[in-house]
Amino acid sequence: MPMSAPQTIPGMLVLAALLCLPAIPTSAQTRDVAGARDYPGIGRFAGSVVTGYVVKDFDAARMQAASFRDGQPTDARRLEGRIVRIAYRTSPGPSILEVSRNFETQLAKAGFETLLACDTDVCGGIPFTESIEALPMPQMWVDGFNYRYVAGRKVEGGRETYASVIVSQNNQDVTAQVTVAEVGAIANKMVDAAAMAKGLGETGHIALYGVYFDTDKAVLKPESRPTLEQIAKLLASQPQLSVFIVGHTDSQGAYEYNLDLSKRRAEAVAAELVKSFRIVPTRLRTAGVGLLAPVGSNATDAGRALNRRVELVAP
Repeated sequence: MPMSAPQTIPGMLVLAALLCLPAIPTSAQTRDVAGARDYPGIGRFAGSVVTGYVVKDFDAARMQAASFRDGQPTDARRLEGRIVRIAYRTSPGPSILEVSRNFETQLAKAGFETLLACDTDVCGGIPFTESIEALPMPQMWVDGFNYRYVAGRKVEGGRETYASVIVSQNNQDVTAQVTVAEVGAIANKMVDAAAMAKGLGETGHIALYGVYFDTDKAVLKPESRPTLEQIAKLLASQPQLSVFIVGHTDSQGAYEYNLDLSKRRAEAVAAELVKSFRIVPTRLRTAGVGLLAPVGSNATDAGRALNRRVELVAP
């Protein structure tokens, strides 16, 4: 994890403090975190487990395409689009260089042109690691005194994709984080009350992609509020209308788990409508169908993104 030193402490004291920090003990984790999978075409080093997994349909990521100079970036790129962050831990045995070289080989095979490949001192030491945006401990650990970083770019079918890998060490375990940015404009996921009414009237249901949850969680994110406001507006404009709120997932993960997750997500939407918008609870019924009603292929990222949704259904 990047370590930031207070500006008011002399450099030698900061260095001493960093050297005295104990290594973070690793857990006895033997399997991937729930819902995790390798990025297609990149994969993982043999024997690794996924310790952190975060996918955002639209976010921003920083990647370094050149080494730092005098503690400052010389080619920092802010990338917007679909962002995937995957952290791995490999048991004692391989070196940082061995793990990194394997990732570098995979990136080359996947068509990525190398922008930067460097070790600790050449990259820029601790200041460089502060730009990496590593997942928090214990998901990922970056030792600012011992790491290797590689970044690449490819253009395929007019689509630009960046990938970076930072490999470090905690105790004797090698840690690695793969970050992939599929550059693209944000999709318009807002469905207003009028569109909801139209969908319910014409087809009996309407898919909502502006309701957001973190991976494997049923807690609504603040970004969901505009869509919730439109649902409330719809219900306020039609006092006799009642709806089913139905949660859907993709095919990643166990069947029973996805059924339960989709149900809990639908319930979270209903609960928020009651709590924040004073919708009468009897007007909202909830259900979760997991992966049973796909609208896209679960064999592709794009299809899975379509399948992860909440729908309003007319009784």
